[in-house]
Amino acid sequence: MAVSVALRGVSRRYPKLVALDGVELEVPAGEVVMLTGPSGAGKSTVLHVTGGMDKPDEGYVEIDGRKLVPRDLDGHRRRIGFVFQRFHLLPALTALDNVLAPVLPRRVDFDRRARGVELLEAVGLGQRADALPSQLSGGQQQRIAIARALVNRPGLLLADEPTGNLDSVIGREIIDLLMSLRERYGMTMLIATHDAEVASNGDRVVRLQDGRVTSDQRLTPSVDVLDRLGGLRP
Repeated sequence: MAVSVALRGVSRRYPKLVALDGVELEVPAGEVVMLTGPSGAGKSTVLHVTGGMDKPDEGYVEIDGRKLVPRDLDGHRRRIGFVFQRFHLLPALTALDNVLAPVLPRRVDFDRRARGVELLEAVGLGQRADALPSQLSGGQQQRIAIARALVNRPGLLLADEPTGNLDSVIGREIIDLLMSLRERYGMTMLIATHDAEVASNGDRVVRLQDGRVTSDQRLTPSVDVLDRLGGLRP
């Protein structure tokens, strides 16, 4: 089920760098927000803080209106999906096993193999379950990485430059795939990108500069996202 996300006055500082400076951002459940801005603007840090991989120095993150606190981080990370610019597939594992890698070490309440096969079909690679990453193109590897991110049925998908290592044609296919999966599985999405064409596919484009939000532009009509997605299947 898609979740709402809010950053409340979030700041994150590193030695000699202010990555985020009092960021305020609200994302309703089911919405796709594109984060844009130059390198070093804070796009990736927004994703890391939202995903519980980094902690704010000031402010906090809310998920479905509930403040994210340290004791909740492990469970939170299991309920989100993360797609990276680099695919991070394990070279010795097949496509199917790469999809299942996040759930192999623990008990789950679903049939792992059936879930993996379903997701491979969903990303258009149902016939490549036994292929190794070295036997797949860059676009196919990113599709596998996306399927892996969905194995826990996340309500929130975070993607950091998901087309950055792909040519424009394959990148277009990947963005189209992500948008179709948003509707199929019901997810909120935060996508960091430097590509204006990619950003044009979101419901909103939020631009960051020097760790601050400098603009927030709505691209789709301001309607109830939950209604638009037809209820958001779990």
